[in-house]
Amino acid sequence: MAGTASLTSEARTLSGSRTVLIGGLALGLIALTAAILLMMGRTPICTCGTVELWHGTVKDSGNSQHLTDWYTPSHVIHGFLFYLGAWSIGVLRGKALPLGVALLLAIGLEATWEIAENTDSVIDRYRATTIALDYYGDSVVNSVSDIFAMIAGFVLARLWPVWLTVLLAAIMEAFVGFWIRDNLILNIIMLIHPIDAINRWQGAM
Repeated sequence: MAGTASLTSEARTLSGSRTVLIGGLALGLIALTAAILLMMGRTPICTCGTVELWHGTVKDSGNSQHLTDWYTPSHVIHGFLFYLGAWSIGVLRGKALPLGVALLLAIGLEATWEIAENTDSVIDRYRATTIALDYYGDSVVNSVSDIFAMIAGFVLARLWPVWLTVLLAAIMEAFVGFWIRDNLILNIIMLIHPIDAINRWQGAM
């Protein structure tokens, strides 16, 4: 019994050390992303000089400059999708990806998108094909907050049953789409293959 207790204690220590390592790597990835964005010329915070917990106006220069906004749910859904991707890889290889590895991959993908999203070409594309006429890129604070929103979505997808995750994603997409005439699906459509009818509908808001 004493030997079993010792092994259990050792396993917990190893598990704790692994958690600390994954957490450190995750924070390192986020910090590296922030540093890259700063080197790209992104502003640390909104040029208005304040950091708002929530910014609810889409068609102004403060959009995507604060901690959360109408596009935060899209990043939560990113987390749902990345967890689905990690689960699918596990099914294909016949062995689940370690949770920490899957999370780091998700952070890497989200960080890559945040960097790509703030390049001049993507910013110009947003302004030309979506409702974001006043969009000039994200602040670093907003990009980091978006990554944490993705992490929240990833963790929720891990903890919740599939039906609840799908239901929440559908509710968020429907509510945001109704309220601001934009959401993750519409954003993807308008970035990849703009549709005039959607553009007119969004512009009439």
